[in-house]
Amino acid sequence: MELYYNIVFFIFGTIFGSFFNVVGDRLPEGKSIVYPPSHCTFCGHYLKPYELIPLFSYLFLGGKCKECKHKLSMQYFFYELFTGILFMLCFMVFGWSLRLLLALTFVSLLMIVIISDINYYIIPDEIIIIGLILFPIEIVFIYGIKQMLFSLLYGVMSFLTMYLIKKMGDFIFKKESMGGGDIKLMALFGIVLGYPLSVVVIFFAAILGLPISLIILLNKKTHEIPFGPFLSIAAIVLFLLQINFNEIVHFITL
Repeated sequence: MELYYNIVFFIFGTIFGSFFNVVGDRLPEGKSIVYPPSHCTFCGHYLKPYELIPLFSYLFLGGKCKECKHKLSMQYFFYELFTGILFMLCFMVFGWSLRLLLALTFVSLLMIVIISDINYYIIPDEIIIIGLILFPIEIVFIYGIKQMLFSLLYGVMSFLTMYLIKKMGDFIFKKESMGGGDIKLMALFGIVLGYPLSVVVIFFAAILGLPISLIILLNKKTHEIPFGPFLSIAAIVLFLLQINFNEIVHFITL
């Protein structure tokens, strides 16, 4: 039965991943996420139901538009697969609990952040606002009002920490070192992960991003590397590992 639920969550994850592709691609440009329906961005062909099946449609069509045969980006397949895996991992870690709802919300919003920031170097304010509304409400139901108030405080502290890091970076490099979206994103990490674990995300993201950034810089002329995806992946990993910062400190000081 456990395997059955894992498969179910994976399937639902791929379905939501397909939707997140649309949201992450349209929201930064101010487009409607419901109209027009899914279509080929090259020839305008509206996709039929069998062309919208997550993962399988991409493979069945050979990664090309059915009408114009233009090669489609593999990002659609990858994001669907990645979201499916994350949904499944959320269930495997938290099971049927209220924390599962928090995990799925966290993963969902960060997947949109990843897609949007990679494609447009933008972290939509709408996603930040939704998180600022949903996370405190969910935390109240899971941990109570007292913990929710602490979570909001951690969110403010995380925001201010990232803001100070940005100011230091601006001073050192004599230019804009970080986008405003990254700073706002830290507020969500503080609410969900707490403080100072949210700060650990920054250093973890830097470690993840360094080799990938070097590869991109060597193969592209652009010097702009979105940091939001690295922050998001680092936050998801730490959240799913259920790392307790106090336990880490205790272990180190033994």
